Amino acid sequence: MEFLTQLWLPIVVSGVVVFILSAIAWTAMPHHKKDWRGLPDSDAVQAAMRANPPAPGQYAMPWAPDPSVFKDPAMAERMQKGPRAYITVVPNGMPAMGPMMVQSLLFNVAVSFLVAYVAWHALGAGADYLAVFRMVGAVSAMSYILGMVPESIWFGRPWRALAMSAIDGLVFGLFTAGVFGWLWPR
Repeated sequence: MEFLTQLWLPIVVSGVVVFILSAIAWTAMPHHKKDWRGLPDSDAVQAAMRANPPAPGQYAMPWAPDPSVFKDPAMAERMQKGPRAYITVVPNGMPAMGPMMVQSLLFNVAVSFLVAYVAWHALGAGADYLAVFRMVGAVSAMSYILGMVPESIWFGRPWRALAMSAIDGLVFGLFTAGVFGWLWPR
């Protein structure tokens, strides 16, 4: 755990910097404005869901508890007619921003912790700025970007939304690299 005693400051600082950048990306920048859209006649969809309210969680529509059901012609017809959807239901009411912001910050610090672990063992103390920047930038950008790709492959997240988030991830990786390069033990 020597890396932690040596790199606690860049871990914390880069986590906070990425938290701030993420807040700016989602609140002030225009590139995520088209990531979400409302459903046609969303009031009717909400009313239908209220009639039989699902608990918070992830749902698929149409749903089959066993993959063999998809061989049934009736299920094939339901799939063909659509709509097909993956839905995440969250608790009712206004979102509790405080806990979500804390979780987001902790996620960023966790990414920086793992990046620090890899970079420390690959480079060691005394590495020059550019070597740290390259290693940390690559590992942190991968961390912020690649975990989202299966959402587009398997669950229909629009590729444009992934591309916009990948731009964020690249920026987060570059800033993380800059912080680590700056604060790396010489």
